[in-house]
This record gives sequence, C-alpha cells and structure tokens, in this order.
Amino acid sequence: MNNQEPDDYSKRIKSIRQQLGLSQEELAHKLGVSFTSVNRWENGQTKPSKLAKKQIDLLSKKTEKLKDLVGAENGN
Repeated sequence: MNNQEPDDYSKRIKSIRQQLGLSQEELAHKLGVSFTSVNRWENGQTKPSKLAKKQIDLLSKKTEKLKDLVGAENGN
C-alpha cells in the first residue's frame, strides 16, 4: 500500500467538498456516513471504504463537469 494514499485522498476529499460548497456534515449526509468519518478522512486519520471512494469519485466527476460548464459560460 502506498503511504501517500491517505494524505492524497484527504486533500482530494476536502477539495471536492469545498468546490461543492458543502460542510463536512453536509458531505457526510450525501454519502450516507457520519460527520466523524468525513472529518477523519480529511485529517488523514482513516481512509474511506471502497463504496465511499466510489461515491467520492462520482462527486469528483460531477465537480469537474460543473467547472467545465462554468468555464464555458465565462468564455474560458
């Protein structure tokens, strides 16, 4: 297992959450997990389950699509 994975994933989760304008509690609700889980993921204390990772990946794709749409509307 790669030692960088938890830290990289923690940064990714926080970035996705912030881009969506969600609090940790709101993201937890959307993913069907506890606030504590999201908090621990972002702090690198634990890693998300495989199911949670899939859900986070889907959110990430939605975030990218939103950024593309906003960029297109702004002429970028």
